[in-house]
Amino acid sequence: MTTAETAWAEAMKFENRHDPYEFFDELRQTPVVQVADRTYVVTGYRELMTLAHDPRVSSDISRSPLGAAPATGQPGAQDIEAYGRAKTIIMSDPPDHDRARRQVMRHFAPPHAPDVIPNMEPNIQRLCNDLLDGIKARTIKAVGANVFDVVDDYAYPVPVAVICQLLGIPLEDEPMFHAWIFDFMAGLDLGPEATTEEGQARAAKGKQSTAELSQYLADLIQGYLTAPGEGLLSKLVNDDGPDGPMAPAEAASNAVLLLIAGHDSTVNTIAHCVLMLLRNPESIDLLRNRPELIPRAIEEVQRLQSAVQFFPSRSATADIEVGGTVIPAGSVVHLMYGAANRDPEMFPDPARFDPLRRNNQHFGWGSGIHTCMGGPLARLEVNLAVENFLRRVENPRLVVDPPPYRQSQVFRGPRHLEVAFDRIQD
Repeated sequence: MTTAETAWAEAMKFENRHDPYEFFDELRQTPVVQVADRTYVVTGYRELMTLAHDPRVSSDISRSPLGAAPATGQPGAQDIEAYGRAKTIIMSDPPDHDRARRQVMRHFAPPHAPDVIPNMEPNIQRLCNDLLDGIKARTIKAVGANVFDVVDDYAYPVPVAVICQLLGIPLEDEPMFHAWIFDFMAGLDLGPEATTEEGQARAAKGKQSTAELSQYLADLIQGYLTAPGEGLLSKLVNDDGPDGPMAPAEAASNAVLLLIAGHDSTVNTIAHCVLMLLRNPESIDLLRNRPELIPRAIEEVQRLQSAVQFFPSRSATADIEVGGTVIPAGSVVHLMYGAANRDPEMFPDPARFDPLRRNNQHFGWGSGIHTCMGGPLARLEVNLAVENFLRRVENPRLVVDPPPYRQSQVFRGPRHLEVAFDRIQD
């Protein structure tokens, strides 16, 4: 008989990364359930919504057993502690969270910066077309090689260029921080493989790369203190707004978050959009004929294949009764967005991809005070990427299904997604 502990372990295994949802379905039989010592998993939609807005659920990693006591023996505990010591917006509680979020949003969104995201549309459009033009040129030179990797050749270059421009990070440094971020993701493992020799080696490399990435961004910010620039990082540490400038050390910690979250989840969403469309080819004709439905289809992909499955910093600061279960104070609380997004009590026929689905109030962008700050920008990037893919890539089809996935259970997405096609149209 499958227990909650075994279902959780299976969901976290790398071999099941392409489809953890059958194990989430098993866990949802008890929507709030203990899966390990001082660790509770929330898979029910109503229960997750309740806890996402409950101030007794802290996001401060130092208050969690995974951060405060790395010797718990749980997979990934030491890794979370090493990655999460520095305070960031996503790993803090009010009032620190609220103040830091205001400082960032002041330079990023209405009412203070209403034009930042809309003004990026022409550049994103140009990036998408340039990338497809490059694929077309390579195809002409290599007759019979009508295959490209959606991740490496299309989904990754667009958001990484956008986030570099937004933050004020030199795009020419991308190969360097790309490698550091790859190691970061591979080392942050909450599955049973974390305790293996290979898993421990990944964790050690991830810690080293995280330190190098942090130092790189700290040095960049230090330069902006003496020579201010146009990007968000410079504006944070030179701000004259009501909350004042962000301290350089805090800005550096948040820079890691903004760089990774600002492009990685968008890469995963673009790749998953292509994957879901090609698995459901009837939807391609629907969206080509009715492009106004593309935003709705993207929301459906975020429901089915959430780019962020959960975030492992949350814990209970008091005993909380929810869904018939009491979560004791001091317990880890994993709000499983990817599982709640397939709760049949909220979403009829939840495993079906339905671009016309209505009332699609999913958790793909989070919920509560930690709702994704970059959601509007990500939606714009994904919409343009999907729109141009559908318009220009003729007869696309999957080469391998399921595609290979990356190590991370948190930021879940294909490592590669090879697509064959007839031609790239002008």
